[in-house]
Amino acid sequence: MAITALIVAAGKGERLGGGLPKQYRLLAGKPALRHAVEAFTEHPKIDSVRVVIGSGQEQMALDALKGLDVGELIIGGAERTDSVRAGLQAISEGVVLVHDAARPFCPPDVVDRLLDALGEADGAVPVLPVADTLAKGDNELRGTVSRAQMLRVQTPQAFHAEDLLFAFEEAGGAGATDESTVMFNAGLRVATVAGDQMLDKLTTASDWERAENMLAARMTSRTGMGFDVHAFEGSGPLIMGGIEIDHDRGLAGHSDADVVLHAITDALLGAAALGDIGQHFPPSDPRWRGASSDLFLSHAATLIRGRGGLIDHVDCTVICEAPKIGPHRTAMQRRIADILGVPHGAVSIKATTTERLGFTGRGEGIAAQAVATIRLEAR
Repeated sequence: MAITALIVAAGKGERLGGGLPKQYRLLAGKPALRHAVEAFTEHPKIDSVRVVIGSGQEQMALDALKGLDVGELIIGGAERTDSVRAGLQAISEGVVLVHDAARPFCPPDVVDRLLDALGEADGAVPVLPVADTLAKGDNELRGTVSRAQMLRVQTPQAFHAEDLLFAFEEAGGAGATDESTVMFNAGLRVATVAGDQMLDKLTTASDWERAENMLAARMTSRTGMGFDVHAFEGSGPLIMGGIEIDHDRGLAGHSDADVVLHAITDALLGAAALGDIGQHFPPSDPRWRGASSDLFLSHAATLIRGRGGLIDHVDCTVICEAPKIGPHRTAMQRRIADILGVPHGAVSIKATTTERLGFTGRGEGIAAQAVATIRLEAR
């Protein structure tokens, strides 16, 4: 029997603020939705993953899920129940695990427990016991409520798709905050399995900060080094650090010969163990003749973020007699930071000479060496 994960990501996430729906906000360099989907695409028992999104979110979803096999996106409705029913209509049969995109981290053993429990019940949900004291009240306490038999219900929730469709038809979904409630109201049996704190929902800014800190604790810092050199050739201007510098000579190269961006690109690729710039953009390929090196640097950053990585800092030293780098330093730092999508303070540009020794000292060209620090999840 086919097992499908149905990720519900149609909400607006307004309580978190900021204008961008929370499922598309970045967590450790990746949209929360992508984290949620990858938890199921990487699980060996899941046959397929489908995603329900809100109307008008198509491009955001395509960008967030690029490269993942999720089939055609499903457009949801105004309420959660409308979105789930739209997803069920697209699936129609087999086992379905309904999951909130606002719970981006699903441990694989929770999925295993749900599927095992489904053999003995019409549905299965992960739960956690309530640890805090429960009370009634507004501005003051009005009495306490017993914690006995109180449970926190999480997602994913596992059902046979036809049973859940029947439950919606029998009991409707009005007022239901999850699918287990609909199943229970339709008289079907829902088993419970042990949940996980990793499945806590991200609703407020403090939830988001907690998730960021949790991910940061699972990541390791990595450093890469890059070096590049280009000879002077022809007349200026000179392209360096992503900006045009007024100079009487340009640099020779297959692309725009931006020695600074080339060195930083190699440093980033090295930190992520992703090869070097020549492997990704071979000089023999005519597509890159005269190409802007912005493309190369942006590509390296995208690869790192695609692995859930964070770019912490880049530092580049330019080695030349001329032109003077000082007047252009700030503009170069800002341009590089904008390409990488990092704060301006995360980019350092320095310059030195070789005291007129060697090819740079003789004014034959410019060299640059770079160091990049990133974080990737330990694997």
